[in-house]
Amino acid sequence: MFQANISQQQVIDYGRRKFSQDPVYLDTETTGLELNDEIVEIAIIDKNGLVLIDSLIKPKQPIPDSAIAIHHISNEMVKDSPTFIEIWPQIQEFILDRPVGMYNAEFDVRLMKQSMNIYNQSINQKNVAFDVMKMFSDYRGLIDSRRKAMRRFRLEEAGRYFGIPIPNSHRAVDDTKLTRAVFHSIIGEPY
Repeated sequence: MFQANISQQQVIDYGRRKFSQDPVYLDTETTGLELNDEIVEIAIIDKNGLVLIDSLIKPKQPIPDSAIAIHHISNEMVKDSPTFIEIWPQIQEFILDRPVGMYNAEFDVRLMKQSMNIYNQSINQKNVAFDVMKMFSDYRGLIDSRRKAMRRFRLEEAGRYFGIPIPNSHRAVDDTKLTRAVFHSIIGEPY
């Protein structure tokens, strides 16, 4: 779907198909970006904006100061929170067999898998993640000449493009709401 010759209308049509399938939107905050990092917060909202999950998650490893500086989630804040494996059944309930919109889906899906792998578990379900970041990039249609691919935009940039008020929190629930608003703006739905 996501290539340089995609028209805005094709992106809108793709998004409308996803919208008709009753999507949810998901975002995470993590201990970092590496292959051994894990989730410390997750949020899921439905297409109407109802918060389904907004939970801190206790990781096995301490949250490094570099991550705390970004999302302001401290080790003290998560000490009594569920682990990822404990909250996974609740997450599954909302994402099973539904399209799941994420901004930079590749990252969030990878971190969910990593967080399960820490407990020697795997994610064995099929959910249909769709990447709102890639959709927005195709919608804008700007080429990054250095990468020779569609230009990628930060979530805040996408929100500003549509005039959406931007929260200043780097927290999962706010980023999930912003992802939903960007997706709805792409397809012409109120947010």
